[in-house]
Amino acid sequence: MIILRGNQIILATVTGLLAGSVGAVLQVDTAKAASPKTVVNVAFKPTNETDLTNYVYNTVDPTSGDFHHYLTPSEFAAKFGQSASYVQSFEQYLKPYHVSAYVYPGNLAMKVEGSKTNLRKAFKAKFTQPHKNQTPVTKYTLPGNLSDKVVAVIGLYTEKPANKKSKATKKATAHQKAALMTRYDADVPNSDQKPDTSLPSNAFSEKFGADKFTSSYNLTPLLNKGLQGQGQRIGIISGSDVKDSDLTTYWNQVGVDTNLNQIHRIYTADDQANVEKVLKLGLTPTQIESTLDVQSATAVAPKADIDLYIGESIDTTTSTSAQYGAFMQAIADNVDKQLTSSFSSLIEMAAYWNDQSATMMQYNEAFNLMLEQAAAQGITVFRASGDNGPWIKSTAKENHMASTSPYQVMVGGTTLPYQKIIDSKLITVPKERAWGDTYSGKASDGEFPGSGGGFSALNPTPRYQQGVSGVNTFRAENFLNFKNGKYTINPHPHLIFGTGNSRNLPDVSGNADPQTGYATYVSGDRVSVKGEKIIRKPMKIWMVSGGTSYTSPQMAAANAVINSGRQTPVGFWNPQIYKFAQESDSPFTVLDDADNNNNLYYTGQPGKLYNQATGLGTIDFDQLAAKFASED
Repeated sequence: MIILRGNQIILATVTGLLAGSVGAVLQVDTAKAASPKTVVNVAFKPTNETDLTNYVYNTVDPTSGDFHHYLTPSEFAAKFGQSASYVQSFEQYLKPYHVSAYVYPGNLAMKVEGSKTNLRKAFKAKFTQPHKNQTPVTKYTLPGNLSDKVVAVIGLYTEKPANKKSKATKKATAHQKAALMTRYDADVPNSDQKPDTSLPSNAFSEKFGADKFTSSYNLTPLLNKGLQGQGQRIGIISGSDVKDSDLTTYWNQVGVDTNLNQIHRIYTADDQANVEKVLKLGLTPTQIESTLDVQSATAVAPKADIDLYIGESIDTTTSTSAQYGAFMQAIADNVDKQLTSSFSSLIEMAAYWNDQSATMMQYNEAFNLMLEQAAAQGITVFRASGDNGPWIKSTAKENHMASTSPYQVMVGGTTLPYQKIIDSKLITVPKERAWGDTYSGKASDGEFPGSGGGFSALNPTPRYQQGVSGVNTFRAENFLNFKNGKYTINPHPHLIFGTGNSRNLPDVSGNADPQTGYATYVSGDRVSVKGEKIIRKPMKIWMVSGGTSYTSPQMAAANAVINSGRQTPVGFWNPQIYKFAQESDSPFTVLDDADNNNNLYYTGQPGKLYNQATGLGTIDFDQLAAKFASED
């Protein structure tokens, strides 16, 4: 979602939750764009999950014989995936139902595609009436020899049986579409959010672009050695296509030596024609999100190729299946040794879980296993932690995106030092701090911006976090009150100390505050509705924005820079960086201040290595690269 904060725009991580706005435009504009097929993903169990987890950790343990012994997908299939005979049996079972089956290399999942009717027949899907305020459930049945090796069937759904007595009028339908279009229109940013494009490219990059990131976190020495991502590919898990003209306009402004031949698109849900059709319909939050991902990554690692895995679907494939499939395809292709995503389809809260065929726990397990395959292949996965503190969804209870998997680097946000007059008030941030902004402006729609961080509701504390100072303890202040669906400033906050017992997030952090943010360029039609008429207004927008949506692709690009100077990829970061953080020559700057250092709730823990506002802290990439090299 796009949230206006004064003169800034924050792109929230959970843009997948706004996918309905695209569908609304399609319903109003043209019915012909709808995809005729639905994609369901089936996640399999590994042959031995304990052995798989141990192998993943061994690949980054210098004392292990499996250190940096990364597997190809075929080797992974032979070692941990389901047998060829099993997947062939599954394919044979599906064949009479006129659906296509594709086994992802690695034999850990299968993509099943067909009409909704045929998919329901193949899985013998039945609608189950939900209890009050609960998500409908689609129950499915598979033969026993197949079902006992299935972790989850993702994206299978049935409509509620029709009530013959109820009829929707054309007037009601038109009203509903207009309401959806209004929501869609409200999500598009105003064009007056502009950086100073009159600056020369180097000055522009220092103030609004990659040079701010590379100088703040000491990546510049590696770039000066000629390491710019050459020979590397960065995979971006996306919910939308991007416009080539938006990329070239941005590159020309910031002086990035990248060309369009380095951008590759892989369509994992809808086909290219439908995805491009959506791009032409109007400017959407997902387009903006995908565009800033590509622009951020290419600016930091200009010689790396970009593989944009586009899991976009027009109404027929669920967001959970589309996202899982995009990740799984990228991992199975095994050409990108760094993946990044700022999209999330769901939240770790049962009340908001809406995949009918996969429970929250099943989806989480499937995601973890998929990312373990990535780690076994030497792929580093980065994920934005969120932009509303410990509440992706506005509730009183802490909640985070799905998935908070421990097999990815969760990237949080900070605020760089600045001094500005905002709303006639002088704001001074004297040193880098956790991003949690209750001081620079008023709340937008009852929300405040801040780094995602806290405790996972689904994943236990991973072994690399156990015993680390600050993990599973916390210091917090209730800076905000929540009432009637909105947050307000608490005039009398008090300290809260406590403990947790799950995966702590984020792992690392970098600048994400829009007050010290980055430039993005996007173009497209702004769509609105007047009566029964759709009105389009062409827009070309330069904006200064923030969010961990920027920091995650920047981190992935920094990893590509490091990998471009190595013989083998650095692989699964997390066990390595938590070990490095405890050493005397740590490459991290810990942000442990108790005061003026919070993500809207969690603060620093003085003297501790870890805190839930910024994780291990910020990175000195030159030192981190040296630490990785010292392990070889």
